[in-house]
Amino acid sequence: MFDAVVSGATDPEIEGVEVIRRAALSVTAADMLAADGYILGTPANLGYMSGALKHAFDTCYYQILDSTKGRPFGCYLHGNQGTEGAEKAIESITTGLGWVKSAETVVVSEKPTKDDREACWELGGTIAAQLMV
Repeated sequence: MFDAVVSGATDPEIEGVEVIRRAALSVTAADMLAADGYILGTPANLGYMSGALKHAFDTCYYQILDSTKGRPFGCYLHGNQGTEGAEKAIESITTGLGWVKSAETVVVSEKPTKDDREACWELGGTIAAQLMV
């Protein structure tokens, strides 16, 4: 799923957009402040976002709160059982940050299919295209 998102975001038709990848446990507030948009990806463990993504928000939230309002974001989730809790938590946090959901969330259950990977590609391409200079 990640590879499909990156492939969509780096499509040759998208110009002037630099795609930076950061693991949730290594992302910093400076990384988030430097970005013009975001694509969040997480497994839905026990119906909630990963601890790593939660940690990223916990450590960066107040440092980026007033400076990232209005930035576009998209999200993809993978879970074998309910993803509703993860979706709700991400929605709550990004609403608090004032980010703008700019593509439908891609939710995948079980093993990703060709259609799921295509949806992830579209997600990456959609968010990146909105950032073209």
